[in-house]
Amino acid sequence: MPARIFRNTSTWPPITVLGLCLGYAITVLTRLPWWTLFFFAAVWVGVGVKSRWGRPLNARYRKVWPWSLAPLSLLGIYVYLADSFGNVDLGAVFFHLQAGMAEHGGAGKMITAALYTLCMFGVLVSVTWLSRHDQRWRLMERFVAIGLLASNPLLYGIGQRSAAVVADDADWLDHRYVASPTSEQSRAPNLLVIYLESIERTYDDPQFGDAYDDLNALGEHGVVFEGIRQMENTGWTMAGMIASQCGVPLMPAGLLHDSQFEPLKSVVPGINCLGDILAAQGYRLSFLGGASKEFAGKGLFYRGHQFQRVKGKEELTRQLDNPEYVNSWGLYDDSLYDITVDEIRRLDNADDGPWGVVNLSITGHAPTGFPAQRCIERQGPFDERDILYSVECSAWLARDLINRLDSEGLLDNTLVAVMSDHLTMRVSVWDELTALDRENTFILLGDHLPPQRIQRDATMLDVFPTLLEALGFTLDEHRAGLGVSLLSEQKTLVERHSLETLNERLRQETALQHRLWDGLAPQPRDTERGPHWNK
Repeated sequence: MPARIFRNTSTWPPITVLGLCLGYAITVLTRLPWWTLFFFAAVWVGVGVKSRWGRPLNARYRKVWPWSLAPLSLLGIYVYLADSFGNVDLGAVFFHLQAGMAEHGGAGKMITAALYTLCMFGVLVSVTWLSRHDQRWRLMERFVAIGLLASNPLLYGIGQRSAAVVADDADWLDHRYVASPTSEQSRAPNLLVIYLESIERTYDDPQFGDAYDDLNALGEHGVVFEGIRQMENTGWTMAGMIASQCGVPLMPAGLLHDSQFEPLKSVVPGINCLGDILAAQGYRLSFLGGASKEFAGKGLFYRGHQFQRVKGKEELTRQLDNPEYVNSWGLYDDSLYDITVDEIRRLDNADDGPWGVVNLSITGHAPTGFPAQRCIERQGPFDERDILYSVECSAWLARDLINRLDSEGLLDNTLVAVMSDHLTMRVSVWDELTALDRENTFILLGDHLPPQRIQRDATMLDVFPTLLEALGFTLDEHRAGLGVSLLSEQKTLVERHSLETLNERLRQETALQHRLWDGLAPQPRDTERGPHWNK
């Protein structure tokens, strides 16, 4: 009798494991509440018990290895990425693998990844057990394997990029690339760029309360740009900074290079970016970021594009009064902004030509943010979950930084750019955000810029030429990189072709990728550029 009970109940563990994991995957890939996973699991288990999965009447054991093990593993990776980041960006995956992920602050993500790995091991063991004990599963899982391979977005994206490598017409974007200006400026203001990690303009929606109010208050004194959407390959920190400083999407070095499995030694060396242009004009340039400069190639990018001082967590922690006042990524923003004020004082007092400072915050980092102690003193206790708390903190700290600099006269003859580096990833209000038309933050402040609101269909690529024109450069047809100055009437690529078209072209592009990484792509002739741009 005990042996019979064991035989009758031993099918429960694999069926239950598969049911729970299937239910969780469905809730991750849809907007269904997390608790609905138990409904899907119960239905799965019910069907499995009624169908006698693993214990058919004419059971024939066979020691086989299921075809679906590899496709299931790939699906597990996709579900993990979707659960962690919301939108799965293959470009981000490839770039971070090559640029390096040392010194990242995602300790929580590592624990989550370990749990996912354990769950996937349970899935693979369960499928193997059922396939060996049930000939129906042996037949069915082969078709499941084909379906998983055909439907996995990871494989679809890799297939698109592979097809682009051998495509004959893969230079649509490259034909529209315009080299950076080489002429001198009509004026040479200082420049302060503040990247607010993940603080998209979508948070200005009334349903998010007063979280964005301090940025609205800043915008009353400058130029507020609305409609800055997110093109593919611009949706993570390095990609957002490169889009706004170089006017191009960050296409990873990828399989076009013999050294694809070696760490990067430079980041987009084939083009001139904001730092290269300003350094040629005599600017003294500094980058300050609270996280490690080694993560995702930030240090390589800024050093390789003419920034003289590049400091991240490693250097800045030594400047703290309390070296223990850090988070898993690095410095809190109140500490970073104190150091930023000191750096601007140093540059301004030197009186040795114009200066430029690029600052990268961390307060709004998904999934919960890292609100500084000054915010906790102002806003009260943080529940460790509500991202709107961190958004409000980030906006207030940025406004306070600008007010402090202005009160000391450090922003005289200075262009200030406040922008999000990219749209946020999965956070506590993810469902509310993704139901809206999402936009990046972009605000310009300067004595020569009258306050106004400019509504354009644009991307972060258009930030680059906008900055250049606001700094006094004259641009041919108001264009630089793939962008158009939003201070002009020239139509952007999005206005001409739609964001969907740009994303589709990007997936087919290889010539621009060569330009970014090797400089191997031939420069398009001037006679080609104009007609291509206008088509």
